[in-house]
Amino acid sequence: MKIGEINPKHFEGIFAIIDKDVVVTEKQIAHIKERHPQDYERYAGYIPQILKDPDYIIEANRPNSVVLMKCITENSEHFQLILRLKAEDDRTEFMNSIITFMKIDDKRFRRYLRTKKILYKSV
Repeated sequence: MKIGEINPKHFEGIFAIIDKDVVVTEKQIAHIKERHPQDYERYAGYIPQILKDPDYIIEANRPNSVVLMKCITENSEHFQLILRLKAEDDRTEFMNSIITFMKIDDKRFRRYLRTKKILYKSV
């Protein structure tokens, strides 16, 4: 199911974006609900905003994947979303897809910014 779109400008020099659409599968929704209880139900409405306008894009451990980080200022909540990007050599039916999504605390958010490679930072 389509859940949002990414802004290709945020990925310039990082990854060649083939498609802006992002999907989340039922399998991944089940994974999120199992690993991060209540996060999907409570915060899934933020996913389109996180995809379109992340505060940070961080290098992920897997090929063709990135970590999107966002602080929602209205309630000072921090989120992490791992996104698998469609690569040029992927089969045509592949799409940009969410691997996982969770609310994280401020300490973890700041630790990621200190210890991980930042690929993009919003102005």
